[in-house]
Amino acid sequence: MKIGLIFGTTTGNTEDAADEIATSFGDAIAAQLDIESTSIEDLSNYDVLLIGCPTYDIGELQNDWYFAAEKLEASSVRLDGVRVAFFGDGDQGGYPHNFQDALGILRDLFVARGATADIGHWPTDDYEFEESKALVDGKFAGLALDSLNQGDLTEERIQAWCEQLKRELSLS
Repeated sequence: MKIGLIFGTTTGNTEDAADEIATSFGDAIAAQLDIESTSIEDLSNYDVLLIGCPTYDIGELQNDWYFAAEKLEASSVRLDGVRVAFFGDGDQGGYPHNFQDALGILRDLFVARGATADIGHWPTDDYEFEESKALVDGKFAGLALDSLNQGDLTEERIQAWCEQLKRELSLS
């Protein structure tokens, strides 16, 4: 199983999370790449994609992912057979009406390209928000981090999510 860890970051928080995820998965990660320097066509080279994107501004994709999403939408790239999981940073205190929207935006885009987004869903317990495009059957479409308001929970959440993903991917 070839796993790609692809992230975009502005402040460095999502890259830090990607680093922790890569450490947890060890050699199971075939590549850890910044979307800014990754070809859209390369996304189809993996069996599993772990996609990291913070929610930026008012419910938007981080800039590098914004441009990558435009390229993906305009391309003929198909992701049939690729399983995908998402993680990202958001601010539930400052933006409770669009907390983690980027996860939902990317989930919809990847699913429209044929990917299967059936892994890595994360409970909404212990978060305070009003709305989110990232909700799927009452859970977040991926790991919801909030380094600003709940930074003390970040490492614990990442480790729990990685263990969950390993079980879902039959790696443990």
